[in-house]
Amino acid sequence: MYPDKSANSSVEQVLARAHQELISLEQERARIMERIGAIKQTIAGLANVFGEALLGDELLDLIDRRRGDPSSGLTRTCRATLMESDLPLTTQRILEEIQGRQPKLLAHHKSPVASVTTILNRLVHYGEARVTTTLSGKKAWQWATVPNENATSEAVALGTPAKTFHQPPVR
Repeated sequence: MYPDKSANSSVEQVLARAHQELISLEQERARIMERIGAIKQTIAGLANVFGEALLGDELLDLIDRRRGDPSSGLTRTCRATLMESDLPLTTQRILEEIQGRQPKLLAHHKSPVASVTTILNRLVHYGEARVTTTLSGKKAWQWATVPNENATSEAVALGTPAKTFHQPPVR
């Protein structure tokens, strides 16, 4: 027994509405994640200027900083590194920053480059970061709330124009 055409039409209408709502919700989530990122970046910047003593433990957790926790995690450190940079960072530069901040953090990773790249791609997936590529093919990451023109200015400083694209979060 096959469904009649009117049943198919009804199903297609429901699917079309669900599709439109899903697109709308994904766009809303991207805007919310960008706003969360901007607020985290503002709080982190204020903490850098005025000291983390102003922030309570809950707020430190919300901006991915923990007082006196040297093993706060690779994801938190990658987030903080991107958040604190006005320019896009290559994987190598992020690894250098991590080594400078918490040298022991990567010690147990078999492939630190792969671990950091996985985390950065996940941050892009969450809408917290975006990918930037230079014409020379180097891939870089940037905190999602930093204006795109920074990607171009860094590329010009490096002598290589950049193409920036934002990957919307998908779940």
